[in-house]
Amino acid sequence: MSSPRQTLPGAEHPAPPASPAPATPHPVDESRPLGRILLFGVQHVLVMAATPISAIFLMSATLHLSPGLTVNLLSAAFVLSGVGSLIQSLGPWKFGPRLPFVMLPGGAPLILFLAIAEQHGLPTATGAVLLTAAFTFVVLPVFSRLLAFFPALVIGTMIVIVGVNLVKVGAVLVTGRPGQPGFADPANLGLGLATIGFTVAFYLLSSGILRQLAVMLGLLAGTALAAFLGAVDLGRATDGGLLTVPQLMPFGSPQFNLVAALPLMLYSLASMAEATGQTVINAEAVGKEIDTRTAVPKTVRGDALTSLFGGFFGLPLMVTSGENIGIVRVTGVRSRFVTAAAGLVLIVIGFLAPVTRAISVIPAAVVGGTAMVVFAVITVLGVQMLGRSDLDKHTSTFICAVALALGLLPILVPGVYGGFPPNVRILLESGVAVGATVAAVLNILFHHVRPGITARLATARTESNR
Repeated sequence: MSSPRQTLPGAEHPAPPASPAPATPHPVDESRPLGRILLFGVQHVLVMAATPISAIFLMSATLHLSPGLTVNLLSAAFVLSGVGSLIQSLGPWKFGPRLPFVMLPGGAPLILFLAIAEQHGLPTATGAVLLTAAFTFVVLPVFSRLLAFFPALVIGTMIVIVGVNLVKVGAVLVTGRPGQPGFADPANLGLGLATIGFTVAFYLLSSGILRQLAVMLGLLAGTALAAFLGAVDLGRATDGGLLTVPQLMPFGSPQFNLVAALPLMLYSLASMAEATGQTVINAEAVGKEIDTRTAVPKTVRGDALTSLFGGFFGLPLMVTSGENIGIVRVTGVRSRFVTAAAGLVLIVIGFLAPVTRAISVIPAAVVGGTAMVVFAVITVLGVQMLGRSDLDKHTSTFICAVALALGLLPILVPGVYGGFPPNVRILLESGVAVGATVAAVLNILFHHVRPGITARLATARTESNR
């Protein structure tokens, strides 16, 4: 008879297998204490705040908008920048790549918006923004096929033209327009140059985050100097209520003109290519592997959706910002919730009337000096991109030269196409659109069509010699 089997205490109920340790989230998806997230978010806001300020002041000065409308547009710019930052950072549904992005108005789309507004009126410019946003959604499925026609040579040439044009527009804020009263007023020139000097000093003498804030600190120092000289109307900053709400359709009902919108729609193709680079660079900055086939369309959809919203509030196209990527690299804080917090801060600023009014009293010369520095960086980025586009090849040099010549012509010689019909003139007077089109067409002819024809002719000669 076998003896009963002995069991060890607790063996009747063996311990369950140990559960695997929870996976550590990627730093880009890491949540931090609320106070720290808000602090880092404010830091992003301070770095990029000069761009929406410059954009709205350029609109106001160029289109002679009233102070009330300027404050309203500034409020809308902050709110929509915040909304766009939330979309890109949090990535709801198919919108936004869930990367630390901040969105802004300005850049080349602003110049095209102003050109359309001056030629056809503000309602048509608003309609052009809405048409372009819709056009982006339509073209996005075939976007990957179009990328082959916008290599670094084409985009770099376009960005150089954009930068030169923007520096000129910023300079006009400092000098005024030639032939008008007050042109090249020494006081305004002094304020603009002093603002640039302050920015250089902060960049030279600071390090770390303060150096990243050099542009904003230069703007504040220039404003303080203007206030000391009595060039700031402080009474306007305190006149009004505590809250402001962006006005829907501030320029009236949008008017839709496909011909007028064509330069902006054409630029949107290059903007999608730029969004590709922004997404890849951002992902590299945070150390996250992405599938560009899915992440890039999400970025473009976020741009288009924010621009669609912004168009109804009188804003130009909204674009993703590269400035915040530098902050990510300097601080090492890679969480997308930081830029989401920056988005919330931007929205709050947009609804606080005293803040927007205080910003609106900054003299145009000070904003112009800041804008010249900020926008000149765009030219440098274009030059850097051209440096990676085989300019040592004579063909690439020729393409770039012709595109720059034709693209810079309407910028350097305003009114050169004044004798042409209005619908043709608006296309030719957009140096950005002309330069991008010429570069793309010449790139196709020299790098795609010509090699194919040459190969066919060589094959035909070979067969005829047999």
